[in-house]
Amino acid sequence: MASEKKIPVLKPSQFDDYIFQNWKPSVFGFYEKFHVERIENYSQHLKLPLLPHRRSVYFFLYLTKGSAIRSKGLIDFEIRAGDFFFLPADQITSLSFVSNDITGFYCHFQPDIFKNADLNVELEKDFDFFNFAGFPLISTNSSDRILKILEILMDEYQGDTSKRFDLIAHYLLILFREVTLLNNTEAKIKSTSNALLTSKYKTLLSKRIGDLNTVAKFAEELSISPNHLNKCIKAETGKSAHELMEEMRLLEAKVLLKQSDFSIAEIAFKVGKEDPSDFSRFFKAKLGLSPKQYRFSK
Repeated sequence: MASEKKIPVLKPSQFDDYIFQNWKPSVFGFYEKFHVERIENYSQHLKLPLLPHRRSVYFFLYLTKGSAIRSKGLIDFEIRAGDFFFLPADQITSLSFVSNDITGFYCHFQPDIFKNADLNVELEKDFDFFNFAGFPLISTNSSDRILKILEILMDEYQGDTSKRFDLIAHYLLILFREVTLLNNTEAKIKSTSNALLTSKYKTLLSKRIGDLNTVAKFAEELSISPNHLNKCIKAETGKSAHELMEEMRLLEAKVLLKQSDFSIAEIAFKVGKEDPSDFSRFFKAKLGLSPKQYRFSK
């Protein structure tokens, strides 16, 4: 059945064809478990805009110059010099803009590297910026300490020495704790009831768009009335709860059409549209393309 098939994520070995234009980056033996590279070595080869997708790894960006616009779920974030952008595995993301002068670091990793190094780390619990519902953008300004740790990670990775691999997890943990201490972000999610409920709703949309296919069902899951949910969402975002649900449905559909071999009927089911014809009409009304046309578009 469609509901039993696992939604695919991009593994590091699958990044190249999806992200770059007829170009292969230089990688080392740890690529699937850990990778770090200077962003400027990638930027000119990127295939922009990078369509919404999921990855199997946790990753982060740190900019030392320039800017970029990357999304987490339904929200776009502008990343500037001195900023980190963090994302957990399985979260939908896209990249719409990279400035010509961009410099910095990109890093991805598998969380099991902390277990291998005998470190007791729960990323989403210990570091809120890796939480599925957490705020991913952290401003640290410029920091010599941050740069030194990133340079050490580069050296360890490019040394490609398996005997020293466990050290990478230790340096990553030091980096994440430094980021927590240096956090100067002013644009955190406001601690108002409307903002907190909106955050919970968006997170639930990301996780349950397939089986909670009406606003009423989402409201029930959040233990509030549909009217109260809609009122709070409208006050916080200017959009209705239904409009956000439709945006998430469209985003999920775009990911599955490009990143999986699911049939149109299976994708319709995955995004909460049991009738494939209804799904096709919905998709075309939003994008001007049928699901099939979008799947094969470049």
